[in-house]
Amino acid sequence: MPRSARRGEVIEVRALIAHPMETGFRSDSDGRVLPRNIIRRFECRFGAELVFAADLHPAIAANPYLSFFVTVSDGGEFNFAWSGDQGFAHRETVGLALA
Repeated sequence: MPRSARRGEVIEVRALIAHPMETGFRSDSDGRVLPRNIIRRFECRFGAELVFAADLHPAIAANPYLSFFVTVSDGGEFNFAWSGDQGFAHRETVGLALA
C-alpha cells in the first residue's frame, strides 16, 4: 500500500502472510491425518474502524494474499490481524500520511 495518499483518494491495500496451511484432510507418510492448521480470520482496521474482514476456510491457499480498496479520509494507521487454528495470531501496523 502507499505510504501517503490524498484525502478522498481510493487506495489499494494488499496483504500477504506466509503460513504453513494444512487442510486437515491429508495424511503423512505413515497414514496419520495431519491436523488442520489454517488461518481462519483476517481483519483490517483503520484506527478503530473495521474497513475489511474475511473469514477463511480450508480451501484457502497457503500464504494467502488479499487485496481490497479503501477510501482515504485522514492519515493514520492500518492495523492488520490474522488469526487461526492452534492459537495462531499475527499483527502488523502500517502508517498512512496525507499527501
